[in-house]
Amino acid sequence: MSLLVVGGTGTLGRQIVLQALTKGYPVRCLVRNFRRANFLKEWGAELVYGDLSIPETIPPCLQGITAVIDASTSRPSDEDALKTVDWDGKLALIESAKAANVKRFIFCSTQNLEQFSNIPLMEMKQGIEFELQESNIPYTIFRLTGFYQGLIEQYAIPILENLPIWVTNEKTCVSYMDTQDIAKFCIRSLQLPQTINKTFFLGGPKGWVSSEIISLCEQLAGQTAKVNQIPVFLLKFVSRFFGFFEWGQNISDRLAFAEILNVENNFSKSTFDLYKTFKIDSSEVVQLDDYFLEYFIRLLKRLRDINFEDVQKQKNLVI
Repeated sequence: MSLLVVGGTGTLGRQIVLQALTKGYPVRCLVRNFRRANFLKEWGAELVYGDLSIPETIPPCLQGITAVIDASTSRPSDEDALKTVDWDGKLALIESAKAANVKRFIFCSTQNLEQFSNIPLMEMKQGIEFELQESNIPYTIFRLTGFYQGLIEQYAIPILENLPIWVTNEKTCVSYMDTQDIAKFCIRSLQLPQTINKTFFLGGPKGWVSSEIISLCEQLAGQTAKVNQIPVFLLKFVSRFFGFFEWGQNISDRLAFAEILNVENNFSKSTFDLYKTFKIDSSEVVQLDDYFLEYFIRLLKRLRDINFEDVQKQKNLVI
């Protein structure tokens, strides 16, 4: 089975490429910038030029391909790309895959789409899900939760730099996941016929509330966080307020995205059955506390190395 990965340079996409290559799949990556994607070539992937905003570049990328994994997404603030890439481009990708007689199509979507149709990107993802389901291409859709990688910028870095952390006053649990584990599920689905034409709500084995993540980071960093709370009702009001103005649409989208992960989900309730379906043991999945511990260990080592280099430079100056 030969794979075409769309979005291979992204946080999730690169892990999908790596997992697929490790499993022995021939991998081709649709890329716009060969220099930026060179690391994928070094790993062993084939790079082919393609641009979702230029539909005629897509069909050649699919020659000899039996499965497509789409892990691409635009930034919510990039209004031009939303229509050309996340709607027109992905429709063209589905049509091209259908014409190329692709046997599987894996689409990485987002949780809670129905509740946030006021956000253009969410509305488009929901529309693409529908188009894929109606395409007659055997598909698997993963509705994803938040990534561990995003929590570094949201929690760890502000604590280390003594900056405020903004959270809502909701106590909702979110089952975050490492992108390496999400990639594992994506690749595993190619081997499991029972995942064909199914939508899976993919989340980690444990739900976390914001206060628990902050406490964990405080312990590992040895510093106290500056926490600012914003009520959910105020978040909704501010989001709608900014949405009235063209200049405020980006702010509106970002505020609304902050609200998305504060909607109660049922990931934890169905985790056991989900992992059983994919034949993945929960012990194989990276835990959030282990992920943060590794991050802080690497960071402290890097700081020690920098400090050592500075000391050596000062010694050389004295000599």
